[in-house]
Amino acid sequence: MIEARHLRVLRAVATTGSFSAAGRELGCTQPAVSQQMKALEASVGTPLLVRNGREMRLTQAGEALVRHASGILAGLTAAEEEVAAIAGLRAGRVRLVSFPSGSSTLVPTALAALRAAHPGTRVSLEEAEPPKSVQLLREGDCDLALAFRYEGAAVAEDWDDLVVRPLLTDRLVALVPERHRLARAETVAIGELAQEPWIAGCPRCRGQLVEVCEGAGFTPRIDFATDDYPAVVGLVGAGLGVAVLPRLAVESVRPRGVRAVRLEPAVRREIVALTLPDLAQVPAVAATLEQLARAAGRM
Repeated sequence: MIEARHLRVLRAVATTGSFSAAGRELGCTQPAVSQQMKALEASVGTPLLVRNGREMRLTQAGEALVRHASGILAGLTAAEEEVAAIAGLRAGRVRLVSFPSGSSTLVPTALAALRAAHPGTRVSLEEAEPPKSVQLLREGDCDLALAFRYEGAAVAEDWDDLVVRPLLTDRLVALVPERHRLARAETVAIGELAQEPWIAGCPRCRGQLVEVCEGAGFTPRIDFATDDYPAVVGLVGAGLGVAVLPRLAVESVRPRGVRAVRLEPAVRREIVALTLPDLAQVPAVAATLEQLARAAGRM
């Protein structure tokens, strides 16, 4: 019989590439990892790893087992949570992953309401941008992922295997220094910023910026790039360039020395909450989804 704890160890070994690294990730010793791997190989009756000095690789059987492990572990988590709810424990655990501007706007309101309604439900929060957040969900390392996708993006997001809960549509705005020639404009076409130096955001948003600008007939000159939204606002406020940010990102910081101007034509991103079909049936996950939707409705 294959045990879930052994599957977690196998997945950690496959991900990290060594027993010692897997032990650090799982919070146990290298000998403990080795012992559990031997127990798993004994259970399945075939080698799962080939060791060659310090290097190791998965056998064909090991690759097959790792491929199925994430779904099995996610299913077990869903089963444990649902059984606990049915048994009347009035408890639950939700592992939430969100992108930064969602963490500072939607998530606080949603989790405060969730705690008031279900004080026994525990929620942990980790930050990651999609597609990393979606990968964490598929690998069983979180229960809910707050993610986004841009309308009309060249590369479409593949979420067909997930439960998708639309939350809101977030429109991008142009950020310019408060003394900029366009600071008092009601709207600005992105082509009007073609000759400006740019401050770009996260790698995915950076790619979207280049795509939109090239669609307007120019390639942006990116002088600075940072994943930190307050840093973007600070650089624009210091007169070092212009930027395009989602409205949620602007609302998550105190924009000093900058003006947010409506961008035309509109560039939008869809904000969604994602989970696996099995996990969508877990009461704590369903309640968190509902509170995220309510928080989005107030935006």
